[in-house]
Parts: sequence; C-alpha cells; structure tokens
Amino acid sequence: MRFGFTQDQERFRADVRKTLRSAEVQAAAAAATGAFGVEPDARPLYRLLGGLGLLTVHWPVEYGGRGRSLTDAAIVAEELVRAGVPDTFHVNTVQIVGQFLLMAGSEEQKRRYLPPIARGESFASVLYTEPDAGSDLGGLRAVAEVDGDGYRITGTKVFSLKTRFVDLGLCAARTTPGAGKYQGISLFLVDMGAPGVTVSLIPGIGDEHFHRVDLDAVAVPGTNLLGPRDEGWPLLNEALAIERTGLDYYLKAEHWLDAALEALVERDPEAVPGDLLEQIGRWHGALAADHVLAWEVLTGIEADRVDQVATAVAKYHSSELAQSIAVWAADIPSPGQRADRTAAAVTLESAYREAPGLTLSAGTSEVMLQIMAASFDSIGQGD
Repeated sequence: MRFGFTQDQERFRADVRKTLRSAEVQAAAAAATGAFGVEPDARPLYRLLGGLGLLTVHWPVEYGGRGRSLTDAAIVAEELVRAGVPDTFHVNTVQIVGQFLLMAGSEEQKRRYLPPIARGESFASVLYTEPDAGSDLGGLRAVAEVDGDGYRITGTKVFSLKTRFVDLGLCAARTTPGAGKYQGISLFLVDMGAPGVTVSLIPGIGDEHFHRVDLDAVAVPGTNLLGPRDEGWPLLNEALAIERTGLDYYLKAEHWLDAALEALVERDPEAVPGDLLEQIGRWHGALAADHVLAWEVLTGIEADRVDQVATAVAKYHSSELAQSIAVWAADIPSPGQRADRTAAAVTLESAYREAPGLTLSAGTSEVMLQIMAASFDSIGQGD
C-alpha cells in the first residue's frame, strides 16, 4: 500500500499547487463553477489548464502529454479539485475517453484525438447508458449497421454530463444484434456535431445537467471503430474498472467536509457540540481509509494490475461516503449563512443536490456489491 510520496512527487505536487493557486486560474475556476442550477461553460478554464500542461501529464509526449507517471496524474487530479476546479471534463475527457484511446485506440486515432484533448481544445462525453440499460450494459439497444466503409448508429443515450459542450462521444452500440447479451458490442468515436445527433437536457436538480442524446442513423467512419468489432465488452469491463478508482468521489467528500468545517468556524468555533465534533472525527477517519483504498487501486493500475473487486470496493465506499457527508453537511450552515450565500453554504447546498447521483454513476452501489459478492462465491470453487 502507498502511505507516502517520494521527494520528487512532493516537489511536483507543490509546483502544481502553486500554479493552480495563481490569480488567473482561480478566476477561471470560479467562473466555471455552477451554482443554483446554473451550469457555466468550463471550456475556457480547461483551455487555460491545457496551455499550462496540466491536463494529461502522464500521457506520452507525442500525444501531448509530459511523459510523467500515473501517480503524478493522480496528484494533479487531487490538486485540481482542491483548487476549486470543476472536474467533470477532466474525469470524462481525460480519465475515461482519453485513457480508453490510450488503451485500445489505433495509432491514427491517438495522433488525431489525443493532442487536442491535451491542449484543452477538445472534449468528450461517455455514451453508454440507455433508457432501458443502466448499469447493466448487456441491455444495450443502440445499433451500428454497416454502411459502406463505415457504420450508421441509431439509438438513444441518457444521463451523460457536459454533453452539449463536447465534440466527441465514446459510444457503445451493437454491431451484431442477437449474438448474446454481452457479445456483438462495439465501441465508436462519434462526432457530436454530425447530422442525426440531437442533444437535449434532462430535467434535474444538480448544477451539472444530465443530457439525452438521440442518434438517428448517424454516419460514423470505419476508422472511428475503437478496438476490434464485436469485442467491446472486454474493453468496457477493463475501462470501467480503471474508472472506478474512487479518487474523484473521495475528493468530493473531502471538499464537502472542509466546507462544513468552514461553515462551523464562521458561526462560532467555540460552540460546536461534542457529538458534532465526534462525528467530524469519524468522517475524517473514514476519509483516511477511503484515500488509502483509492491509492491502492491507483498503485495497482500503474503496475498493470486491474483488480475488479478492489475497484468495486473503492467505488462503493467512496461514493457512499461522499453521499453521506453531503447529506449530513446540508444542515450545518445557519439560516444567516444560507441567506448571505456564503461560499461554504453555496458549496454544501450544491453538494446536497449532487449527492443522489453519486451512487448511480460509474456503476450503482448495488452492482458494486454484486461484484464483491460474486468474488466471495467463487472462493474455494477451484479447489
């Protein structure tokens, strides 16, 4: 397990932190942060971060990265959130779609798509979930039919974030319907500005809006098939495991607990009840355990060990913890702080509205528990 960092990593963290605390970055981060149901365009902030070389530090230099380690990338992810940078673009575009391209993309796809992402000029969304296929992607109904040298995709995707701001979608569709629940699925890079793509908002209570994407015979060139045809399921399994480090949920929980403490200090630091102090201590203990879980997963991934059970544990624990802290912290700000819209009160009000979706995205808590339970069921079966 990782309980510390090298001197070089600590120096790197300090440099990243100093850069992110600059007046220019802080102003751009503030402008990109949503509140009270209003979602601003965060692309100018990410163009700034791309120009600073902070979005893809672990990617190879030829694809716009800096050739650093995955550990360094996780350090940047931590410091981005701690500096107040909304992280959804980073999670979706860099950590999910970009990582998928690095893992399964052709050389031509990598050279075409990765450098603009690294520069903060291109953004991506994940198009997996459908109205009748949530966490079980075996229920996919979107179909990709062969059309000359390419395909035409028809179907509906739901609950994607930032979609009206992106130019690229990572889409799962069936290329061989009837092949089996988890067979005949392929992955495509879809131009979100192509004819036949319709993006609409799904009503919700969060500051970040969910979207519905209707695909009506959308033309996709054969060169945008990601990985082998009909072999999307194994790739999805590996990519979903990599996505479930739990680090992003841990950082939300840490941020929200800090906001709760800020609200308490603003009220009267000498008048905090003992039972509240005890609960704060318990939250800090749970966060410490959560951080270790996340870094254990990240350390395994860096060593090319993707443990689906470990990632399920990390995702389950971190999302449930973040949700619990958000619900608990909602009652911390006083009526006066809410009326004055103090920074802490605004953060916690937003957190409360975001919290319900945390245990649904990237795999529901129920699915994570199923993965864990299945691993226990398999113990001893090979003896």
